[in-house]
Amino acid sequence: MVTLYLAWRQPDRRWWPVGRLTHDGKEYVFAYTKGAQVAAREGGFRPLLSFPDLDEVYVSNELFPLFANRMLSQGRPEYSDFVEWLDLKGGEVDALALLARSGGQKETDMFEVFPAPVADEAQRYRAVFFVHGLRHYQPESLDRALRLRPQDPLRAELDPANPSDPRALRILSEDGVLLGFVPRYLCADVHALRESCPQELRLSVRRVNPSPTPLQFLVLCALEACWPAGFRPCSDLEFQPIHTLVSAEGRT
Repeated sequence: MVTLYLAWRQPDRRWWPVGRLTHDGKEYVFAYTKGAQVAAREGGFRPLLSFPDLDEVYVSNELFPLFANRMLSQGRPEYSDFVEWLDLKGGEVDALALLARSGGQKETDMFEVFPAPVADEAQRYRAVFFVHGLRHYQPESLDRALRLRPQDPLRAELDPANPSDPRALRILSEDGVLLGFVPRYLCADVHALRESCPQELRLSVRRVNPSPTPLQFLVLCALEACWPAGFRPCSDLEFQPIHTLVSAEGRT
C-alpha cells in the first residue's frame, strides 16, 4: 500500500494535511483528512471541485487528475534531468514515486504532495526529502549548500525564529550554517524519534543538484532512525481520515 498526503499551505506559512491518497496496486482511493476540517475553520479551506464532499471516499482505477496533472510530462525536454534531480532509479520511476519525491507543487495553487514514511527492509525509519525554504535564507546559505557532498552529516535543531510552530526544525550544515528546514509533515516524527532513539537518528546529504536546478530541488536529504515498537508515522489527528470507514491502511 502506497500512501500520499495532500497538504494545503498559506502564504503566512500555515499548513494543514487535508487529504490522503492510497494505492493498493489496483485502486486509487482519496479521502479528506481531519486536517481539512481544521483548515476550513482556521484558514477558510473549501473542498476541491474534483472532490466536493468532505465526507465522501473517492475511488478510481486511474490516478485522479488532481494528482496526475502535478507530474512533469515525459515529453518535456527536461524530464530526464528532473528524474535525475529526484535521485530515482529504474523501477522506482512511477507516478506516485515522482509525486512523493518532488512534492507535485504548481505555481497555480497552494498544494503539495508528500509520502507517509515507511520502514525499510531492516525495519528502520527512512525518509528522503529536499531541504525546504532554502530560497528564503541568506546568500551564504546557498553558497554552503552548493558545497555540500553526498554523505555529509547535517543537523536538525529546533527553530527559535518560529514561535508559532514549536515543533519546527531547521537544518544546518555540520559547521553551523543555516540551510533551510525539515518539511513540516516530518517534524512530529522526528521529535518522537529523538525521544526514542536519539543516538540512532542520522540526517545526511543524499544528493546536491548543480545550477540551474530550481532551489526547491537543490539539496536532497536522507533521514534514518530506529522504528520503535508501536510507532506510527504521521499519527497526528490531522492526518486521520474524516470518513469512519477508512482505516489507517486504506479502505475497510
